[in-house]
Amino acid sequence: MNTLLLSIVLTLGLQACKPGPESPIGFSLPKGDAVAGERVFMKYQCLACHNLEGFAYDMVNKEFEPPVLLGVTSIRVTTYADLVTSVINPSHKLARNYQLTLIQQDGVSKMLVFNDVMTVTELINLVTFLQPKYKVPHDEYTYYGPYEIE
Repeated sequence: MNTLLLSIVLTLGLQACKPGPESPIGFSLPKGDAVAGERVFMKYQCLACHNLEGFAYDMVNKEFEPPVLLGVTSIRVTTYADLVTSVINPSHKLARNYQLTLIQQDGVSKMLVFNDVMTVTELINLVTFLQPKYKVPHDEYTYYGPYEIE
């Protein structure tokens, strides 16, 4: 009986691994241009809601205090796909420590959705510009020397 149950669970598990019509397998965007991405960042006034190290744009009215930080050091790698998703679907994954002032009462992010405004090329360039700004801290290696048998 246990063998039958195990084989059913394994079969169902393997079926779940099959790529279906909703699978992202095979999805790829062309290479972007970081310089053009910086222009997109300024064009859509991303600094109204975000801060990015090295950028100060006083001509934009700040929407949130404090602004959402971009390009931070994080133990979680922010991938190209994470950033694309964050722009086209800002409510997809809200961080646990997401500021409550940035979430509407219905739990949706207050970030404007640019899907009908920004071109795909602009999105690709914007993400190409932002992705290298995220840093992952590296643990320092502690050298203990060779082990000795006494």
